[in-house]
Amino acid sequence: MGYLGRTPTPSPIDSSDIPANSIDASKIVDGSIELAEIADNSITDAKLNSSKLDGIEAGATVDQSKADIEGLGIAASSITGALPAISGANLTGLAASFADLTDTTVSASDPTVSTNPSAVGHLWINSTSGEQFVATDITAGANVWTNVGEGTGAIIPAYNLDYLVVAGGGGGGGGYGGGGGAGGYRNSYNSETSGASSSSESTISVTAGSVYTITVGAGGQGGYTDDADIDPGEDSSIVGLGVSITSTGGGEGTGRISTGSSGGSGGASSGSSAGLAGTANQGGDGGMGRSQSGNARGGGGGGALGTTPTAATSSQSGHGCNGLSSSITGSAITRAGGGGGGAQSSSGSPGTGGTGGGGNGSESTSTGGSGSANTGGGGGGGGGLTGNSGAGGSGVVILRVATTYYSGTTSGSPSVTTSGSDTILTFNGDGSYTS
Repeated sequence: MGYLGRTPTPSPIDSSDIPANSIDASKIVDGSIELAEIADNSITDAKLNSSKLDGIEAGATVDQSKADIEGLGIAASSITGALPAISGANLTGLAASFADLTDTTVSASDPTVSTNPSAVGHLWINSTSGEQFVATDITAGANVWTNVGEGTGAIIPAYNLDYLVVAGGGGGGGGYGGGGGAGGYRNSYNSETSGASSSSESTISVTAGSVYTITVGAGGQGGYTDDADIDPGEDSSIVGLGVSITSTGGGEGTGRISTGSSGGSGGASSGSSAGLAGTANQGGDGGMGRSQSGNARGGGGGGALGTTPTAATSSQSGHGCNGLSSSITGSAITRAGGGGGGAQSSSGSPGTGGTGGGGNGSESTSTGGSGSANTGGGGGGGGGLTGNSGAGGSGVVILRVATTYYSGTTSGSPSVTTSGSDTILTFNGDGSYTS
């Protein structure tokens, strides 16, 4: 009996019911052959629909919806033959060794200051010594390579170093003596005035790895009348490869029966003669005292400023000359003031020390004031016939260098501070700096 208007749905064909080689493909309805009926390993490449495998070739992205290997029933063990070569054009950011990295260099030697990397942070490995360096400054031809290995010694160019070198101040004269002269004052920082109101000195160029020896002069001792009792200040200096900067110790003041001396700044007279001379570009001359009997006798000692100290009058001993101010440490500090002159009796006024550490003079038989430590200030003159004079203040050496170049290697325990992008070393005693 027929089915009017309806097409019968064929039942799935069981392959066991079909004689070999007798199937007409046009008679098979789509979807009527189940996967289980297909023999293993019987489908050839020619029978695969290529549209289902689009994108599986070198350099392309595989569309998983078209090439689900597991869903197609293709086992990994069934994939044979060589895979296509993977070209470098299809890969980025991969390297086989350190030497292949664009920001790393492997070499049998260390970098030099003229080794120009492309950027800060470039790594350099010495394959001979095992040392490693990182570029921390990439100024062309003057690069800085910081050692980050177990060894020491960064690769840096020669660099400039500013300094302030102040010598020890001289002792004052004993027995209504003249004030002691301040220590010599030499300064290169920031175009500041150097000693005796001279122009700023030039910065010094230091060589990396060199040792620069620092000497800080002591102040001259004070005393009574004999030259053996009263001393000039001692020199301060920086000495190293291609560098020799010395400031001369301050001159001692003239005592009642002793003779003063020249120096970085000159000691003052206690008589009618002129004060002692200072050193050009380091300090000024000492002041004149009074020779006749009177209440005030000693002149003022010379200071770094270089102006002439006040001469003694019948009632007023001379004042010490003022020192100079520098901001090399980051704060303005005045140093190297001359010592004040001593008075013969309490009826006269002793001189005051100059700004910058100069000691005050004294009256009658009292002892003159000492110069301040590490300022290079001159000692004050003694009072009366037997008054002892004050000692000069010790000197100081200050170095200022860009922190980028600072090695961190010192001796003598200087104080280490920073100001802006610079590091400052203040030596109050002898030591050294290795650049």
